[in-house]
Amino acid sequence: MYLLAEQAPAAWIERLNPSAESLAPLYEPGRDRRQIRDTIVAVILDWVRGGNDVCVAFYGHPAVFDASTHEAVKQARAEGFPARIMPGISAEDCLFADLGLDPGESGWQSFDATRFLASGATPDVGVPLILWQISVVRQTRAVGAVDRHGLQQLSERLADLYGGDHEVVVYETSPFPVGAPMIERVPIQSLPRSNVTGLSTLFVPPAGAIPERSPDGSAL
Repeated sequence: MYLLAEQAPAAWIERLNPSAESLAPLYEPGRDRRQIRDTIVAVILDWVRGGNDVCVAFYGHPAVFDASTHEAVKQARAEGFPARIMPGISAEDCLFADLGLDPGESGWQSFDATRFLASGATPDVGVPLILWQISVVRQTRAVGAVDRHGLQQLSERLADLYGGDHEVVVYETSPFPVGAPMIERVPIQSLPRSNVTGLSTLFVPPAGAIPERSPDGSAL
């Protein structure tokens, strides 16, 4: 089984194994995301309980922001089946390389955007910050469009912390080795109008820091 964001790798997997099935149809618009997660886990476990050797391929790192993988492995092991998650490459790993960042220099903070807002978390503004899943802030159901209202709420919270003119980076790694990342630098106050997609991640440089640039103005 597989859950991918692009058609090309899906076609490649199906050529490798014609019996492969996509889990994407489970993401019905308007359906509660927890229900989707539980259904994915149930589908995986049904095949495992049937005595099959089961492999499930996810886009990105399967252990990062995907509760279904952790729950499927947990349930399989509890029922006596051997199961494990194989490491992959996450958007964060690509972000480090594409933006020329080293988390070992000054530390690193990472939050889901919805939890960041809901918990009232106060980050250390002197340490780089990454916010995940910014396109679906406060959304509990599968949606087909970016939630601009949620982005506005996120923008207001960040403006309180860093100032509305503080420059942030809307980042989206390329899903293909030959592709280029999407890097858009905007002031926090312009975040709700930026080119956010369902795959976007937000990088917030430390307060007072000026992001490094190459001579053509792009990220180093």
